Amino acid sequence: MQNIKEDEKLSVLNHSCAHLLAQAVKHLYPEAKFWVGPVIEEGFYYDMDLGDKKLTEEDLPAIEKEMKKISKDGKRIIRKELSREEALDMFKDDPYKIDLINNMEDDTVISAYTQGDFTDLCRGPHVETVKECKYFKLLKVSGAYYKGDAKNQMLQRVYGVCFKTEEDLNAYLKELEEAKERDHRRIGKNLGIFMTHDLVGKGMPLWLPNGALVRKELENYIYRKEQALGYKHVYTPCVGTVDLYKTSGHWDHYKENMFPSMKVDDEEFVLRPMNCPHHMLVYANELHSYRDLPIRIGEFATDFRYEASGAVKGLERVRCMCQNDAHLFVRPDQIGEEFKKVVELILDVYKDFGLKNYKFRLSLRDPEDKEKYFDDDEMWNNAENKLREVLTEFGIPFYEAIGEAAFYGPKLDVEVKPAVGPEVTLSTCQLDFLLPRRFELSYIDNEGNKQIPVVIHRAIFGTFDRFTAFLLEETKGVLPTWLSPVQVNVIPVNNTYHLEYARSVVDALKESGLRVNLDEREEKLGYKMRESQTNKIPYTLVLGDKEKESDSVNYRKYGSEEQVSISLKEFIKTIKEEINNHK
Repeated sequence: MQNIKEDEKLSVLNHSCAHLLAQAVKHLYPEAKFWVGPVIEEGFYYDMDLGDKKLTEEDLPAIEKEMKKISKDGKRIIRKELSREEALDMFKDDPYKIDLINNMEDDTVISAYTQGDFTDLCRGPHVETVKECKYFKLLKVSGAYYKGDAKNQMLQRVYGVCFKTEEDLNAYLKELEEAKERDHRRIGKNLGIFMTHDLVGKGMPLWLPNGALVRKELENYIYRKEQALGYKHVYTPCVGTVDLYKTSGHWDHYKENMFPSMKVDDEEFVLRPMNCPHHMLVYANELHSYRDLPIRIGEFATDFRYEASGAVKGLERVRCMCQNDAHLFVRPDQIGEEFKKVVELILDVYKDFGLKNYKFRLSLRDPEDKEKYFDDDEMWNNAENKLREVLTEFGIPFYEAIGEAAFYGPKLDVEVKPAVGPEVTLSTCQLDFLLPRRFELSYIDNEGNKQIPVVIHRAIFGTFDRFTAFLLEETKGVLPTWLSPVQVNVIPVNNTYHLEYARSVVDALKESGLRVNLDEREEKLGYKMRESQTNKIPYTLVLGDKEKESDSVNYRKYGSEEQVSISLKEFIKTIKEEINNHK
């Protein structure tokens, strides 16, 4: 969706429309008081105190009507600078504005904007007249704590958006509807993929049986590819001591993103936010010769990271996640070839999933930020130059982004453009000269001397959680047959005459390794067919007299009205080929 904050003129228009919203609310609810009304990426909002009045979505059309009335009146928007004393007197009846004024720096230029009978404290800028705020839409109402603090009073927040033309507004609203249809939270609930519950905690999704099947198929898929490339998989604990993360450097550079530590007996533990420290110790468990390298250690690892409660979202942004993680321990002369293999694996996976709209970002450190990044200029220059050299050598197109690296090294991020919404980072590959030093890792070179390996961190899916959310939104829940929780739904036309044959078909399909559902409910055939489509099952078989007599099936593929008659044996062959080709 369009980032309104990045379009300066559109940003000013939306900020002005926020004032128009406040003026209309003041007309309808004279006792209303206002906190702040900023521009956001997708429009604007205004936080307000309406006393006992609780707004609902049903109240928005009336507010919009009043906004349109004010806009047609066409009053000019006039700016006036105020002294602190004048400002305090002007807003003496509004405790929220008084609080804003009292917390301003002494040298702050205080200004207010007036449009007709409404004046609002604001630094601007604004459009010339309210008439310019013509094409707008109020989107939703929610609660918001005063100053974002849960200890404070709950205010009401009204969201809206404003555009320069009616065409732009309609296009945006259409995009919103498309995003709503694709929202993985809605799809995930309808298809029984995952759930959340406050008793478990925010950002802690529960994978339901259907979701567990999808995730297991993803795990099996990438496991087979990694095995073929020589990866060795391990299991490591979901916790580690604080000392482990002090050794790795995460405690100093990543602590604010970790859960609080917990003391057990004489040790202090923390839920792990990533797996690299554990894998460093797995490597260090044995002596290694230069002939042993590269060593590729993989794990489907559950990690925990603190996300603000307002930021968590379904499977896309969580506090508990499972990473498709791996660490490659290589000699310096192997960096290029191993990095190339990782990129080739990423491209191979994207081909299987039909992902075409993506780009590579070389994420570098900000050399001025000594807190976020480990302070070693020589190490950073070496790592960044090496990674840039590898990408150039293999002809991988990329752009550079300062300040996006991991604290220990530069990385290659793959940014994928989804069907709706901003780009998301799915895959990542990082070059690390630091952690091998901090964990004192080594291998013996061909002259019998100890050398320090280089580590390549990589995640192809990123996390299974985010990748599943991405897939649900890309496909609108219409997963390819190989990934679908139920691949075939079998419906007998009449249970009395056709159920026995239907059961034999189900047995044959299950013996072939297919995931099958038998719908033997005493419901009308049309109802069962519609429900099968609602559940987005790839194949629906309808079995009646003809199919029973000829040992055949009549199938309808999801999204098609065509019904195809085929022998059971041929159907199994067809669907197995489809699954084997990841269709």
